[in-house]
Amino acid sequence: MQGVYSVAQVRAAEAALMARQPDGQLMQQAAQALSGHCAQLLGRSYGARVVLLVGAGNNGGDALFAGAELARRGAQVTALLLDPQRAHAAALAAFRRSGGCIGSAVAASVSGADLIVDGIVGIGGRAGLHGRAAELAELAGLAAATGAAVTVAVDIPSGVDADTGAAGASAIRADVTVTFGALKPGVVVGAGADLAGEVRLVDLGLGAHLPPARTSVLEATDVASLLPQPDASDDKYTRGLVGVVAGSPEYPGAGVLATGAALHGGAGMVRYLGLAPDPVCARYPEVVAHADTRPHDVRVQAWVIGPGLGTDGAATSLLADVLRSDVPVVVDADAITLVARSPGLLRGRTAPTVLTPHDREFARIAGEPGSDRLAAVRAAAAELGVTILLKGNATVIADVDGSAFVNPTGTPWLATAGSGDVLSGLLGSLLASGLAAPLAAATASYVHGVAGQRAAAAGPPTAQDVLGALRASWHAITVG
Repeated sequence: MQGVYSVAQVRAAEAALMARQPDGQLMQQAAQALSGHCAQLLGRSYGARVVLLVGAGNNGGDALFAGAELARRGAQVTALLLDPQRAHAAALAAFRRSGGCIGSAVAASVSGADLIVDGIVGIGGRAGLHGRAAELAELAGLAAATGAAVTVAVDIPSGVDADTGAAGASAIRADVTVTFGALKPGVVVGAGADLAGEVRLVDLGLGAHLPPARTSVLEATDVASLLPQPDASDDKYTRGLVGVVAGSPEYPGAGVLATGAALHGGAGMVRYLGLAPDPVCARYPEVVAHADTRPHDVRVQAWVIGPGLGTDGAATSLLADVLRSDVPVVVDADAITLVARSPGLLRGRTAPTVLTPHDREFARIAGEPGSDRLAAVRAAAAELGVTILLKGNATVIADVDGSAFVNPTGTPWLATAGSGDVLSGLLGSLLASGLAAPLAAATASYVHGVAGQRAAAAGPPTAQDVLGALRASWHAITVG
């Protein structure tokens, strides 16, 4: 599990570490690691054309020191300085001694580059770039789009707010971001997560100087340890019973998808109480369907309610009944719309409740998420007294106590009808197995994201393709 830290926390940790080190050692560590990643991406350093986009301060210094090392390895390195008077003096001197060139013809320098290193603005920057910085970013984008250039961002893509992930239109789009010391929100959430490309974390030894993380990113080993594995003493009841209230005559497929995902989520039994049992039973004969039965009369260890359920009086009555239970409940899709209409439905619940909105659904219950998705989800979770899983290119999960997770897996292809139904069914099954709500939500997001990636490998996937990839994804994660 990797912690995610604010700029202030990272800077405080760096200051504490630098107080115990020789002057400049931390920058040299960062630059050495950066040059190594650049060399690996190039495949060969000798004769490679490298362009550095260099701003003022330490971020530009990292780029210049790394460029000096690449030049010593035989690369043709050109630095484009935003402001020669404000460039990092020691790094610029080292760059010149190594044989690096200071470019003047900007377009000509960027054109034909094999590697572009973005050192314009570091973690102190805000969303968007202006003036010459924006011009360089535009040229770098054109070079990357029309040629073979790989773009590497130093610590964070320029134009991305490191604390929120917000980005302006002129922000750098990196293929790889080499970030130092700790993950920042800007490379894992919001627009920044997309612009950062592959994120490579360089350990600089800050761990002892960082506080406990309030935001974390699960890794495959974490998820493997959290996914339930039955042993010889288990039976279908001890493995978890999940109830699914999803689907309707208008939307029968939602019930099929949510129920199928619950079956593939490790639970020992799935009970169906939705409004369209026939297609569910036809597809999954192992499901126990309860026709004309109220939820309070059925024993389960977690509920999933909402996908394709509708928003009429019957759906409202089912939701109210489910929310009166004393077991965890996943509230998704139409059930979120009903909660938005009647927030009092959540009042008085003592068992965990997980809401799984996309942005438009989130807006109905808590207002627009805005550019700081972590802060918005934390505030809504605290206000409503629930765990919230906000879907997106980087799904964010926040609990009532302010702890949060950001999911690192997935693909834009998951933005397809029914994909959320699969996620909610999987999440309900993990809750029934006994996982705490925030961890169950983060684990379900991770597995769902991997399934989406596997399903998309063969072309544009449907929700059924994602459902079909769950078992293989589970296996791949658990066997490593």
